[in-house]
Amino acid sequence: MSTVPPEAEAEILAELRRLRARVPQLTGAFAASIDGLVLAQDSAATEADSVAALTAAALGVAQRLSDCTGQGGFRELLVRGESGYVATYAAGEAAVLTLTAEPRVNVGRLHLEARRSSVRIAELVEPALGRRGPDGASA
Repeated sequence: MSTVPPEAEAEILAELRRLRARVPQLTGAFAASIDGLVLAQDSAATEADSVAALTAAALGVAQRLSDCTGQGGFRELLVRGESGYVATYAAGEAAVLTLTAEPRVNVGRLHLEARRSSVRIAELVEPALGRRGPDGASA
């Protein structure tokens, strides 16, 4: 169940679809709150809730690792498996963008396009969840 209004969910879904059109090797795209609730998904996979929950857990570890090593706030995480990639990107302070991709994806292109989409998703999610935007102003 999404925690954003239906109009914001529709706009997030449209952004996920545009991202998948720009990177055809994507097999799934999910936007989730940082606490693991699915906001929108564009994937044939039915395990969106599990992916969102696992993303929240991985986000916690990645944030801790980034802080502990002095690398600053979390920005992105890339996992390469035998059958492809899972990439997670910060979408502001309130959400994350998680993508699954085929092993033949151009990782540079994946990063470029996902970073653009994560900014757009943050613009849509943060006002809906009442969080602060990147300039510190309340949305």
